[in-house]
Amino acid sequence: MNTLSYKGYLGSVAFSEQDGVFYGKVEGINGLVNFEGESVKELTEAFHEAVDDYLAYCADEGIEPDKSYSGALNVRLTPAIHRRIAMLAKQAGLTINAFIRKTLEEKAESEMVVYNLTRNKD
Repeated sequence: MNTLSYKGYLGSVAFSEQDGVFYGKVEGINGLVNFEGESVKELTEAFHEAVDDYLAYCADEGIEPDKSYSGALNVRLTPAIHRRIAMLAKQAGLTINAFIRKTLEEKAESEMVVYNLTRNKD
């Protein structure tokens, strides 16, 4: 994923061929903060403005702004688990990082579904 960084916040970057624009969202915060631009310069300016607007909104509302995550995570494994993951990744045709990311995304998604179901029971 391509990203932008500003004031400790991370913005995702994608391109819509149909619309002819770059677009993204501020990652790792509660809420949806989007931005877009027709050039890299416009996209970067829109991202900075989105972060500044988010911070101003938080200040106006008296709430603590969420901080974005970098996306980098170091995990210590035993050599045996490292070997098993490497073999599973190879079988899946993925790099070790891609395999771990995919596995964690799937697990996190399924856990959030369970969490939301149990939370909404009340």
